[in-house]
Amino acid sequence: METERDIFYKAFLERDSSFEGVFVVGVKTTGIFCRPTCPAKPKLENIEFYTSAREAMLNGYRPCKVCKPLEKMGNPPSDIKRLLKYMEENPTIKIKDAGLIELGLEPNQVRRWFLKNYKQTFHAYQRMYRANNAFQRFQSDQSVTDVAYDSGYDSLSGFNSMFKNIIGASPQKSKDTKIVNMAHIETDLGMMIAAATDKGICMFEFADYKLLELELRQLAASFKAPLVQGDNPHFITLREQLEQYFKGERKNFDIPLDLVGTEFQKKAWLGLLQIPYGCTTTYAKQAELLGKPSAVRAVANANGKNKISIILPCHRVIGADGTLTGYGGGIWRKKKLLEFEKKNIAAK
Repeated sequence: METERDIFYKAFLERDSSFEGVFVVGVKTTGIFCRPTCPAKPKLENIEFYTSAREAMLNGYRPCKVCKPLEKMGNPPSDIKRLLKYMEENPTIKIKDAGLIELGLEPNQVRRWFLKNYKQTFHAYQRMYRANNAFQRFQSDQSVTDVAYDSGYDSLSGFNSMFKNIIGASPQKSKDTKIVNMAHIETDLGMMIAAATDKGICMFEFADYKLLELELRQLAASFKAPLVQGDNPHFITLREQLEQYFKGERKNFDIPLDLVGTEFQKKAWLGLLQIPYGCTTTYAKQAELLGKPSAVRAVANANGKNKISIILPCHRVIGADGTLTGYGGGIWRKKKLLEFEKKNIAAK
């Protein structure tokens, strides 16, 4: 019978990202500790497993410089954060390689990071960001010419072509066009992808969720609108409330939502808001609260299609036998969220 140590070592050898947050690996021969996904492959007799980086450091290990286990999984390093902040403050500036170098960044490293983490080139990300900024300015009746030249384009034709390719309509016709904004949001549990319309948040998923691309395509089809990287007022509220939540200062979110799903799914998702902070319920009890005690399977399926993690707390629903059932962000994140909430209640 496999022991926990055997399971962990197998996951470590396979660099299984689903075990991120479950354990870290202390390497006796080097004195460092690593993530489960680190490329290092020491022998089983030379390693120890710990439940957290803190535990590993208390036992004398220092963090690996290759896999950087102290960094939040998937979240941007400090130099990329600085670049994103610069773009936010200067949305009309086109940043070329020379500009990256002036900012103290190595262009090839920036390109590799965007391809790995955002699944697109840095310049494609910039184009979407600038198109979104232009779209917002057109909504306030600014002229196409002014916006085009402010965005760094030397010709209206080049700007019009870029804008139409991303937004799906020419600048002149964009006032009646609908778009869905996207943003990468850093959290204590790793990078997450948020999407929002003018009505509210319509998706909030972990960036490593296996069905993320499918959900994004479904969103675009449901709203009949392109997904465009850029700012949205609801993202400001989302970031503020998430920070409060992870500090233990907020138990309930009151951010506007724009749910996409069947009427039954929407009722099931909104029913999740009735589960008290720090508590858990079962699919059967959730079905009873909806007035459909026989719809346990349908409720479980609806929860599995919940596109708004944490805010609509499907992590608080567990199996009838008390086990932690499937969670799109990974069972380890579900465990962390439940432990965090219970610990926060106990501390009050």
